[in-house]
Amino acid sequence: MTSILGISAYYHDSAAAILVNGTIIGAAQEERFTRIKGDPSFPHRAVGWCLEQAGLDIEQVDHIVFYEQPLIHFERLMMTFLTTAPKGARSFLCAMPDWLTKKLWLEREIANELGVRRKIHFVDHHRSHAASAFYPSPFETAAILTVDGVGEWSTATWGTGNGNGITLREELRFPNSLGLLYSAFTYYCGFKINSGEYKLMGLAPYGRPIYADRITGHVARLLDDGSMVLNQKYFGYATGLTSTTAAFHELFEGPPRPSESQITQRDMDLAASIQAVINEAILRMGRFVHRKTELEHLVLAGGVALNCVATGLLSSQGPFKQIWTQPAAGDAGGALGAALDFWHGELKQPRTIRAPDGMHGGFLGPDIPAASPADDSVLRAMGAVWDDLDDQGLHHRIAADIANGKVVAVARGRMEFGPRALGARSILGDARSTTMQSHMNLKVKFRESFRPFAPMVLADDARTWFDCRQESPYMLLVYPVGEQNRIAIEESGQFGIDLLKLPRSTIPAVTHVDYSARLQTIDEQRNPFIYKVILDFKRLTGCSVIVNTSFNVRGEPIVNTAEDAYRCFMATEIDCLVVGNRYLERNRQSDRPMNDADRDKWLQRFELD
Repeated sequence: MTSILGISAYYHDSAAAILVNGTIIGAAQEERFTRIKGDPSFPHRAVGWCLEQAGLDIEQVDHIVFYEQPLIHFERLMMTFLTTAPKGARSFLCAMPDWLTKKLWLEREIANELGVRRKIHFVDHHRSHAASAFYPSPFETAAILTVDGVGEWSTATWGTGNGNGITLREELRFPNSLGLLYSAFTYYCGFKINSGEYKLMGLAPYGRPIYADRITGHVARLLDDGSMVLNQKYFGYATGLTSTTAAFHELFEGPPRPSESQITQRDMDLAASIQAVINEAILRMGRFVHRKTELEHLVLAGGVALNCVATGLLSSQGPFKQIWTQPAAGDAGGALGAALDFWHGELKQPRTIRAPDGMHGGFLGPDIPAASPADDSVLRAMGAVWDDLDDQGLHHRIAADIANGKVVAVARGRMEFGPRALGARSILGDARSTTMQSHMNLKVKFRESFRPFAPMVLADDARTWFDCRQESPYMLLVYPVGEQNRIAIEESGQFGIDLLKLPRSTIPAVTHVDYSARLQTIDEQRNPFIYKVILDFKRLTGCSVIVNTSFNVRGEPIVNTAEDAYRCFMATEIDCLVVGNRYLERNRQSDRPMNDADRDKWLQRFELD
């Protein structure tokens, strides 16, 4: 038996993953345990859980692999500082203490964190991304595209995977970066980098891409292959402490939007403009890689691969027969990729292609079982009251309550790995409701009203509701709502956020203002529980689409335990809660664990994103 522990840490979204004989036994982000969104610290809790899941202690692990090459990363920092001096002095002084005391000696640091004395292996950052995308994919051979902010020197790479081997052929190098360009606009529009990119993507359909030519004419020269050259006079990420400079602010006619301030039409137009540029860049990259490889399939990873608007366009308008994106495409997935690359690349082990893919539906994290005396004890201590139901009873009850307009949260089974809740830690609602989108945003998630929700749809019915080219089991592709389901609307002079007031389809809660939807297809093999819930909902309503959003409030990591789930339930206006096979109704709970003061104190734990 050979075991491999993969680790990502120290930058954002730390995680751990464990393989035994090449099989993924578990993977989880540190944030789910510490309750700190995007936690960058060493993933002690995630590592501990992975070891427990594999039935090992750290001394029994055969190989420990980190997802990046620290010395090459340091080389990039030093070269940047030296070639831009003295402009980068402040950034240099801020970064060096951590590097000189910790990151430069990362092998020793990781060994000390784990309490071992042994060799730590290191894998290139983008090779970790590539491995996370190709090895669990359902393809024997595929083109590979990785795109993110930066890892060592690379900001994007392309190559091929065949059997148990990966070859990366070309790279885009720092400071030219599609990810850092998008993050600069995230910052400029008042959102938090490495967290608010989803907001920028969701805001884009409210605007017009009137600044796109200004971006490509001054800020980012876009080349035929999708690569770009960024004019560094507009950016501060290489030498300063902010993403944008005074020249950037002058070009776009104002300073960055203060966080939490009113969103204006200008912000929406900026979001639409940078999204248009990202879309075009990803399409060009995809077409270039297809010309070079002549392969039918493409796999994707890196933080930019989570921009499901761009990847949806690549799926529907690009040259590939099918694309597959690693569900934990960001840095968290690097832990898994590092372990997989060591197993196949270093140890030369053969690869088994699993159907429908090797990610086990994305359900790789800690479990909330159907029944657990420990969870019973925790919930009773918090004052919870529930009914115990079998699986069939749960399917019927959830479907009926959703059909009656209630919001139902689900926390059961193994937690998802990656940023998307896929049904194990989800909040569900009726996609047919005209008020569900605003209700969930304002009364459940406590977040901005403009943010869209994703539809869950039975895979067999997906083309009945959406113009989709392929399955989307991990909620990583945006497709249009089908013409047959759209509602004709009269132009009434409304613009911006006011566009929300106009229902655009028969499933308005999941239809964005541009008639798009971030689609999750549900099949019985990956997610039998939610599949049967939607089947029951379809029998009741004739509709096989429901709303799915992550089980958390704004700024909170997705819930992990029964205790996390109950606290979130009691702090919001969720109507019903499923924990394992327990069914809890709000009107039967006391307010003992969460009065108004406790609720405010609990919500203040989570930094706004």
